[in-house]
Amino acid sequence: MRPVDDVPGAGGDEQPEGPIDVVASVGALDALVVLLRDFLHRAGALRAVALVEQPGSDGPVVIDCGRLLPVEVRWADHAVHLPHAIELDAVAPAVPHVQQLPRFEVDAEAGEIASPLGGLEHYALAVKSLAAILGGENVALVTFETTDPETPLSVSARGDDPVVLSLGDEQYEMEPGWP
Repeated sequence: MRPVDDVPGAGGDEQPEGPIDVVASVGALDALVVLLRDFLHRAGALRAVALVEQPGSDGPVVIDCGRLLPVEVRWADHAVHLPHAIELDAVAPAVPHVQQLPRFEVDAEAGEIASPLGGLEHYALAVKSLAAILGGENVALVTFETTDPETPLSVSARGDDPVVLSLGDEQYEMEPGWP
């Protein structure tokens, strides 16, 4: 693995100014909310985020689905929350094959991850499949628990770009074609 400066799509930590409205729908984006929420639950992930381009929007829309948290949908300077368990009248694309694996052993200082045989590749393929469903240059980023609560593991993917792994604060761009 080699470090990189930035994880695609992970720059969504800026909070919009002003109050955040609670809504029961985000219209055409409801299907993506359902997709991310289902992926999050099947994978046992901490967080699933999609960064998607929307025609007529000032920049990408960020859909951030955290475990047991409201789903946040963010545009340039506006954000709304949907209750996590809200029933949405939307048909989501089929969720990519993903299964929950035991927490990975990690050593952040050494940049090492120990997983069940093929575990890291399984998560990488699932996140790549999620990004493919989002299409184009849209980004999928999923964060998983590890045995060190201070050092989560994130996997991000976009189109044909190499997968990027984040271990705590360090990012690693994988070799093209991996996994």
